[in-house]
Amino acid sequence: MKTNHTILFKDSSDMSELQSNSIDLMITSPPYPMIEMWDSLFASLNDDVKQALDEEDGRSAFNLMHEVLDKVWGEVARVLKFGGIACINIGDATRKIGKNFQLYPNHVKVSNSFQNNGFIVLPSILWRKPTNSPNKFLGSGMLPPNAYVTLEHEHILIFRKGDIKRKLPTKSENRYNSAFFWEERNKWFTDVWEDIKGVSQKIYKKNQNKTRQRSAAFPLELPYRLINMFSLIEDSILDPFWGTGTTSLAAMISTRNSIGYEINSGFMNLFRKKLSKLKQLNIDVNNNRLDQHVDFISRYKKRLKEVKYTSTHYKFPVITKQEIDCLLYVINNYTEKKNKFILDHQKFEYESKVKID
Repeated sequence: MKTNHTILFKDSSDMSELQSNSIDLMITSPPYPMIEMWDSLFASLNDDVKQALDEEDGRSAFNLMHEVLDKVWGEVARVLKFGGIACINIGDATRKIGKNFQLYPNHVKVSNSFQNNGFIVLPSILWRKPTNSPNKFLGSGMLPPNAYVTLEHEHILIFRKGDIKRKLPTKSENRYNSAFFWEERNKWFTDVWEDIKGVSQKIYKKNQNKTRQRSAAFPLELPYRLINMFSLIEDSILDPFWGTGTTSLAAMISTRNSIGYEINSGFMNLFRKKLSKLKQLNIDVNNNRLDQHVDFISRYKKRLKEVKYTSTHYKFPVITKQEIDCLLYVINNYTEKKNKFILDHQKFEYESKVKID
């Protein structure tokens, strides 16, 4: 099986290369408005942003930054298939502008934009990323009433294009091969995720006085999980804020196709380094996922619970009939030509380290 992956180094407010209704799933983490490290980027895309910040007009700056993102969300609305899903990892911002400290609710603005573009709002996920800093409480120390609640979570917003679910063939082999396990369903589809750690937002170039590049990076586990939750093998995954390419890497090890948009071409060398190690990462992810399932089944059976079904491809027990055709792939090799990658995948062979009685 082959998958195709394309990276376009341009502003994603114009995705004219993509046909309307051609993308199955969109996953992204955009730059967060009112987070200071993103000020210069938003100002480069809208001159009024810098003026608003210079005038200490936080409300206007906040709205202007979201106008920049709204152009991208409009294009997402065009290219996503009817019934397709959009997932946005976005954090709110806390900031002092002038004399006023306040929260800027980015997730509210993004939700409003998608609703205005005709999307259905689905239940979202709180991605909780606690900090252990002893100085994390802001305000007046131990004395009321002027302390501030610590912001320790981000949002994973989930939307569906249109008011109907995605239409699929009655018998879709890719759909059954894309099945996740019963215990994964119970873990993934909860509304609070606390088991995924965040990653640093700082990336430095050598020999450039440690000039900071910016990447709204999220860990691989986050897009990998969302891809497996909301798409099928061979589906097309879009990330309009590609950054270091984490969504594309997750799509590759999930046997999906991907398209990414990024204005900073400097990230490509970092992506290539990650890609050179991707086959082993693919093997590790697959083994870890199947090992966790086998361990779960072993503990499940020790509680004297019957397991009726057996995996077609891996011969271990599964809880439900829907799981029996679950199939993972591994990258065999890849070729690159002008920021386009073609990957060859083969079925993943698994040997359990645990014997299930």
